[in-house]
Amino acid sequence: MPRTTQIFCASTLYGAATLAAAVEAGRFSEPDRRVLLVFNNAAVPETTPGVHEMPGFAALRRHFDEVLSFNDAISPLHPAAWSPRQDDIPLLERYLRTLWRLGDDRVELVLESLQVNPALAFASLFTGAPIHAYADGLMSYGPTRNKIDPLIGTRVRRLLHLDLVPGLRPVLLGEFDVPPEIVPAENFLKVLGALAGASGEVPAVPEGAALLLGQYLSALGILTPDEETRLHVRMMRGAVARGHRTLVFKPHPMAPADDEPALAAEAERLGVDLTVVGEPVLAEVLFDRARPALVVGCFSTALFTASAFYGLPVARIGTGTLLDRLAPFQNSNRIPLVLADALLPDLEAAHPADPLPPERLAGLVDAVSFAMQPQVLPALRPAAERFLSEHFDERVQRYFKRRRLTVLALPGGLPQRLGFLPRNSTARRVARRARRTWRAVRS
Repeated sequence: MPRTTQIFCASTLYGAATLAAAVEAGRFSEPDRRVLLVFNNAAVPETTPGVHEMPGFAALRRHFDEVLSFNDAISPLHPAAWSPRQDDIPLLERYLRTLWRLGDDRVELVLESLQVNPALAFASLFTGAPIHAYADGLMSYGPTRNKIDPLIGTRVRRLLHLDLVPGLRPVLLGEFDVPPEIVPAENFLKVLGALAGASGEVPAVPEGAALLLGQYLSALGILTPDEETRLHVRMMRGAVARGHRTLVFKPHPMAPADDEPALAAEAERLGVDLTVVGEPVLAEVLFDRARPALVVGCFSTALFTASAFYGLPVARIGTGTLLDRLAPFQNSNRIPLVLADALLPDLEAAHPADPLPPERLAGLVDAVSFAMQPQVLPALRPAAERFLSEHFDERVQRYFKRRRLTVLALPGGLPQRLGFLPRNSTARRVARRARRTWRAVRS
């Protein structure tokens, strides 16, 4: 009987913590060998610490027999850009089995972001190995970003995820009827507590402080660097308007530190104390070490972790602008953005809207998911049509583009008698001429 080796793949500390919690909760059978394979997907991996080099990783290390690096195995190639040629797969599998001392072991793969490299490339290297997918954050509630080869998709046994939005069922990998399975919150909190204790010296969050979470929206091309800095300044002003005089800003580990001078200048102008957390630690470490009075962000997963697992008050900001700017419509950040906008209070609103009810939220997620990936999830069309027919009010309209609804012939698009316009060359030519005339008049 061959040995069984489970290979757990992680590219973030949050993902590694999710895996450790799943192991702690007994979500995996006991294998002969348990390996953590680290992917470093940073633009320049040589200058960015990998998961196993992050503060606090020592607390996760005990859940695995060995830690290996995929970057080292394929160096000097970049894991996010490399994929194997079909003819090379048998040779590459033999190479990895020799390099990692797998021999003839029965291999099980545990992967995140299965629809893109490096996870997709890695899954193809071990033909026939069963796959357990897991969700690193909110994207599990959205559709699979790209069509996955059925030879890989049908190997997925389940989708492990944290219950960040209680009662909402993930859509990810639904085209293969992959059953979701929740990683218990108590195990995740236990792992995060150990992670916080092993993270070394981290600036303390002062009592009653507001914690501001930065994201790397400019690096993703969603905002310009100046716009992202202005968003962070708005976070500060909104927190101060709510009465907070002590602020802590935690930038995203992969974001440049370009906006720190602007934040320091704004803090001085507002007359408040500002602490910037420069160490690459999880926001959850700060939640664990001290309970901030408010957590502010845009659509960060940490907002939902703070609310669902730590019971902290949260607020979002800037989601309206991003709903307009996020492109293409298929962008996988759309569902996390919709969830933040629909469920969390607006930092700048005097009277924030109530969160969307659970039964309406599920319909919204199905409708947005179908509009994002109609070819991947054609079975969701009836649900999308039903939801848009019944609930296409002012609040729901912000989550869709009228042109997208028209192209997909969904309720809320242009009336059927005008449906020819987007595809009519004469109409487009007239519209272009009108726009040129309008610009000339304005100038």
